[in-house]
Amino acid sequence: MNEPFDAKSLLSTLTELPGVYRMLDRAGNVLYVGKAKNLRKRVASYFRENHASPRIALMVAQIARVETTVTRSEAEALLLENNLIKSLSPRYNILFRDDKSYPYIVLSHDSAPRLGFFRGATDKRADYFGPFPSSSAVRDSIHLLQKMFRLRTCENPVFNNRSRPCLLHQIKRCSGPCVGLIEPERYAEDVQMAVMFLQGRQQDVIGRLSTAMDEAAEKLAFEQAAVYRDQIQSLRQVQEKQYVESGTDADVDIVAAVDGDGLLCVNLAMVRGGRHLGDRPQFPANTADSSPHEALAAFLYQHYLAHPIPARILVNLPLADGEVAGWLSEMAGRPIRLGEARLTTQRVWVEMAEQSARLAITTRRVALSRQEARLESLCSTLGLEAEEGMRIECFDISHTQGDATVAACVVYQGGGMRKSEYRRFNIRDVQPGDDYAAMRQAVQRRYEKLVSGSGVAPALILIDGGSGQVKVAAAALADLGLSQLPLLGVAKGEARKPGLETLVFADAREPLQLTPEHPALHLIQEIRDEAHRFAVTGHRASRGKTGRTSRLEGIVGIGPKRRKALIARFGGLQGISDAGVDQLTAVPGISRELAEKIYASLH
Repeated sequence: MNEPFDAKSLLSTLTELPGVYRMLDRAGNVLYVGKAKNLRKRVASYFRENHASPRIALMVAQIARVETTVTRSEAEALLLENNLIKSLSPRYNILFRDDKSYPYIVLSHDSAPRLGFFRGATDKRADYFGPFPSSSAVRDSIHLLQKMFRLRTCENPVFNNRSRPCLLHQIKRCSGPCVGLIEPERYAEDVQMAVMFLQGRQQDVIGRLSTAMDEAAEKLAFEQAAVYRDQIQSLRQVQEKQYVESGTDADVDIVAAVDGDGLLCVNLAMVRGGRHLGDRPQFPANTADSSPHEALAAFLYQHYLAHPIPARILVNLPLADGEVAGWLSEMAGRPIRLGEARLTTQRVWVEMAEQSARLAITTRRVALSRQEARLESLCSTLGLEAEEGMRIECFDISHTQGDATVAACVVYQGGGMRKSEYRRFNIRDVQPGDDYAAMRQAVQRRYEKLVSGSGVAPALILIDGGSGQVKVAAAALADLGLSQLPLLGVAKGEARKPGLETLVFADAREPLQLTPEHPALHLIQEIRDEAHRFAVTGHRASRGKTGRTSRLEGIVGIGPKRRKALIARFGGLQGISDAGVDQLTAVPGISRELAEKIYASLH
C-alpha cells in the first residue's frame, strides 16, 4: 500500500538557498520543474490548504517525491530550470517552442560593407541589428535601406568578380561600389546613415541629408541634390507609415497574453528605435487550465534566456511582487524595466499586441476546425476510429537516377505537422534506382524500435506510391510483426495532376479515387506533399555534400596543401584523373609512391 506524501518531513530538510525543484509522481514521471530564490519557502507554498488554481491542486495531489538541486545564484537556477524543462517536458510546465532563429540585419566589416539577412550565432566580424519578429520584417527593412542608401547586398564572391554593374544598380537600388561607381568616402557616409537609421535616429539622418542637399545645390550639383531629396522623402514616408513616436530611441518589447476559444496565445511585438517591426504570436503546450498570467511569466523566463533582453518590456497583465523583473535583471546584468503601460503611446502598443493575439487565436481556431473536419472525413472514408491526437506517418523516396537515395518520414498529429519527429534515412546496400527496396528498408528501419517496445505506433501509415510500394511496405511490416498497422498508398494520377490521386489499400479492397474537393483527400495531399518536400530537401543536401567532397579526400597522404597543389597544377579533378604517374610526381610534395596511389584511386 502506498504511503501518503509527507510534506512536513520534506520541508524540514530543505535549504533556504536558491535552486531548482522537481515534482515527481509515484511512477517517477516528472510533473513540474520550478526555480526558487528560497527553496524552502517556494516548495512550502505548494502544500497550503488553498491553491492558486485547480491545475496546481491536481498536480500537488499526484506528488510522491520532490527532488531539489541547490545553485550558486538565482541566474544559475533560472538557466538550470530552463534546461530541465526542455529535456524533461514536464506535464504541468507551460512549454514554448524553442526558437533561436530570430532573424537579424547584418552589416559586414568589408571595405564596402554588405547589407544582408542573417540567422544564427553572431560574431565580431559584422554588426547585427535586431532581432526582428519575422523574416518579412527584415526583408522589408533591407528593401527600404536599399532604396534610401543603395548599399550592396551581393555576396563577396560576386562582388569581388564584377566587371560591370548589376541590375540593382540600374534600378537605383545599389550605388555600384563593385566597379568604383561611388567613391569609398561617399559609400562610407551612406553606411553610417544606414546604421543611424537602424538605431532609430531618423531625425539625425534627415538633418544630415538636408545639409548635404543644400551643399550640393550651392555647388550646382543638382543631380546629387535630387538624390538627397529623394532619400529625405523616403525617410519621411517611413516615419508616417512605420514610426510610432515614443519620445525615446530605446528598444522595447511588448508581450501580451490572451486566452479565448479554448486557446492561449502569447504575442511578442518588437519596437526598435521607435519603429514597430511587427508581431510573433506563439501558442504554448501544456496550457490546460492555465491562466494568461502563468503563460506570460513562463514566456518571459523561457524566451529571454535565449534572446537579448531589451531595457524595457511592456506586458498587458500585472506580474506580482517584481519577481520576474528581478530574475531578468540578474540574467541581463543590468536593471530591466518590466511592467504595464503607463503612457498613452505605450498603451497603444499593448492594445495592438493584444488585438494581434486575438486575431491569431481566431485564425488558429479556424485552421484547427478545418483540420478536425478533414481528419473525421478521412477516418470515415477509411473505416478508422477517429480519436484525439491521431498520428499519421507518411513515407517518400527521393533520388536522382538512383544517386544519393534518401527516404523521408513525416508525422501528422494534433491538427498539424510535428516537425521535431520527422526522420530521414540514407538508403544503403540497395540497387541504385530500386524504389521498392528503398521503401522496404525505410519502413523497416522506422518501425523496428516498436518491436522492442519503444517508439509510438501510428494510427495510419501513408506511402507515396502505388501498389508496388504498398506491397513492399506491407511486407516490411509483416517481417516486424506489425501487420495490424493500417497502410495506405497514394498513387499519383494522370500527369501527376493534384486531385486525380488513387488510394491503394494493403488488403484486398479495391483502389479508391476520391473527388478533388473531398476533405479527406485534401488532408492526404497535405501530408504527402510535406513528405515529398522533406525527402527532396534531404536528397539535395546529400547530393550537394557528395558534390562538395573531392575524391582526393579519401586518399591517405593527401591533405589540404597537396590537394590544393594538385588542383592548381591540373585545374580540377578531371585534369588530375587524366594525368599520368610521371606528371603527378612533378607536383611539389607528391612522391612516386603517392602518385601511383592517386592514379590507382582515380582509375
